[in-house]
Amino acid sequence: MRILIVTSGSIGDVAPYTGLGVRFRQAGHEVAVATHAPFRAAVERAGLGFEPLPGDLRATLAHAVGGLSARALARQFTLARPLIAALGPGIAAAVASVQPSVLLLSTMVAPLGHQVADAYGLRRAGAFPQPVFPTREFGSVLTGGRSFGPWGNLAVGWAAAKAAESLYAGPIRELRRELGLSRIALPALRREQERAGPTFHGFSPAVLRRPRDWPPALRVTGYWWPPVDPAWRPSAELEAFLADGPAPVFIGFGSMAPGQGERLGEIAVAAARRAGVRAVLQAGWSGLAAGAGPDVLGVGEVPHSWLFPRMAAVVHHAGAGTAAAGLRAGVPAVPVPVLADQPFWARRLHDLGAAARPIPMPALRVESLAHALRQVLGNSHFAARAQALSARIGAEDGAAPILDWIG
Repeated sequence: MRILIVTSGSIGDVAPYTGLGVRFRQAGHEVAVATHAPFRAAVERAGLGFEPLPGDLRATLAHAVGGLSARALARQFTLARPLIAALGPGIAAAVASVQPSVLLLSTMVAPLGHQVADAYGLRRAGAFPQPVFPTREFGSVLTGGRSFGPWGNLAVGWAAAKAAESLYAGPIRELRRELGLSRIALPALRREQERAGPTFHGFSPAVLRRPRDWPPALRVTGYWWPPVDPAWRPSAELEAFLADGPAPVFIGFGSMAPGQGERLGEIAVAAARRAGVRAVLQAGWSGLAAGAGPDVLGVGEVPHSWLFPRMAAVVHHAGAGTAAAGLRAGVPAVPVPVLADQPFWARRLHDLGAAARPIPMPALRVESLAHALRQVLGNSHFAARAQALSARIGAEDGAAPILDWIG
């Protein structure tokens, strides 16, 4: 069967889907991933076909405002509009090129991808890394998971969903016109598409239980893990650093804070030294710089599945994939969230007892980071909770339910 996975965003929004694609290919399917050009190498390295989508989130993130305030969320929505407007034609072009039998759609592309699936008569399913559907059981992703009580959570969840839906209204109308589909009111369209196929959620029920008030079509599968290039080897410098002392801490912010590497690097190095720990700093999109010193090492791209189990703790932006990798490794975290779903996962890690209280990136200072490092390393409870969750996560197979559905 020919499968097309469509996803948009940063590397954290692409890597889990390459893992799914590898599993599908191993099951005998032909798989392509449609995403942005900077991720072509990662997709093709996994042995999957690549289809380009317009846009590059790096430029968007450079102007993003972090946080959960109304101003910050409005700014994030404004920055997302041009990318969303360009995605619909890109998805249609990818489908025309691949001619798939099955379409899998990530959170950001799903509202547009459903229109393309309707036009081509395709089986489709959502494949979401975060729980965006409203529920009474926890607060909305867009409010960082803050609870307003059962009915408040539901009301805020629907309000957040309506706000996000407004970003897609114009692009959906235009895309349906281009595809020759009839006009339809957005609420009716949403109901139709919720019935058109399931939505799989790629996180562990041990980390976030499936809400009891969700419709049956919304399923929680377990995490989807990125593949590791079999040709990858750690550098001699990294191996020597790890062998030359106690387990260090990892500090990296993934795709966040482009261009802020020097400032963040100074904070990270000073905090690690104040806490009395060695550190591995991953450059990421910020260009996080380690500086010189025998107690700090800067690295580029290193698989988290290899690196994190060798760490004493991990400091990260709490993106869904990075948060999952830390739990899988069984190491405690210091979350430094910026935007989107990161405050939600940061709060969840802390509530589970596997992480220090989140430090929003605008509030990151040497002393706050040093204090959090001392806390998670000095209290064995954090590591014990992370290890208990690791055992449960390791027993799950998040790809299996989707493979069963594909047939």
